[in-house]
Amino acid sequence: MMKTEELKLVVEWDKTFPKSDKVDHKKVTFINRYGITLAADMYTPKNAEGKLPAIAVSGPFGAVKEQCSGLYAQTMAERGYLTIAFDPSFTGESGGQPRYMASPDINTEDFMAAVDFLSIQENVDADQIGIIGICGWGGMALNTAALDTRIKATIASTMYDMTRVNANGYFDSEDSEEARFAKKQDMNALRTEEYKKGEYSRAGGCLPLPVPEDAPFFVKDYSEYYKGRCYHARSLNSNEGWNSLGCQSFMNQPILTYSNEIRSAVLIMHGDKAHSYYFGKDAYEAMIKDSKYTENKELLTIPGAVHTDLYDNLKVIPFDKMQQFLKENGVG
Repeated sequence: MMKTEELKLVVEWDKTFPKSDKVDHKKVTFINRYGITLAADMYTPKNAEGKLPAIAVSGPFGAVKEQCSGLYAQTMAERGYLTIAFDPSFTGESGGQPRYMASPDINTEDFMAAVDFLSIQENVDADQIGIIGICGWGGMALNTAALDTRIKATIASTMYDMTRVNANGYFDSEDSEEARFAKKQDMNALRTEEYKKGEYSRAGGCLPLPVPEDAPFFVKDYSEYYKGRCYHARSLNSNEGWNSLGCQSFMNQPILTYSNEIRSAVLIMHGDKAHSYYFGKDAYEAMIKDSKYTENKELLTIPGAVHTDLYDNLKVIPFDKMQQFLKENGVG
């Protein structure tokens, strides 16, 4: 029988957003099929009765559940959903060694394990489960939707395709065999060096504030979120970043290959001023290309929004639209 690890979970409220008086909150744990115990915050509408529609939320890539995934989860709970925001394997309060690693396979399994957990809760309607993935977890959510037929609806917010950005660089500026080979050489030289030393290095998180004036806008945008208004001590991006080789396997494991076979509903939402907009736009186009299941697929472009506006800007995140989309597609 699968056995969960006993995790040391923080008891006090340490989120980067205020606690709502409209929901009940508690910490929960669940296990994935790799035997890793995941930590999550569960949000339940106060005085809720009967079986509720449920949503699992994760992201962004390198964030923790105390940041924007928790904000999404709490807000959707205020709207009548039982929600969990979870830390992926190897990060935050979740288990897994070594720390600060990422895996297209294990992280997809994390989402599926969240659906496992929600499916057996006594106060959850197992036929009304959705998932929300933010930033790099938007791509992971699409991959999960292509695998898990229990999911009725998926929302990918300000998404990244982590396989594409690792293989091709930002804006596909390193999309060549030569560039990829050079990156692989550097990574594998580091593997040898670190194995010899017997310790892992960290790749570095966001730039400290103030960010140099000549830095690209999206670099400033990230730092202002992670190092500034939503700093968190357990967040990779707020501190020393990923394991230096934490994302190596993404380079040749594309996760969106079968997205056009997703039968359940998918909403991809992205700001048109986000540096990452091309990820969401291209993912949507690939999802509907040669697909028989386009009627319940939607791309929502939000005018004027930058990448992190969909992290924590409550005036920009379209919660009304999200709720409407979920209800129209069997979740809520």
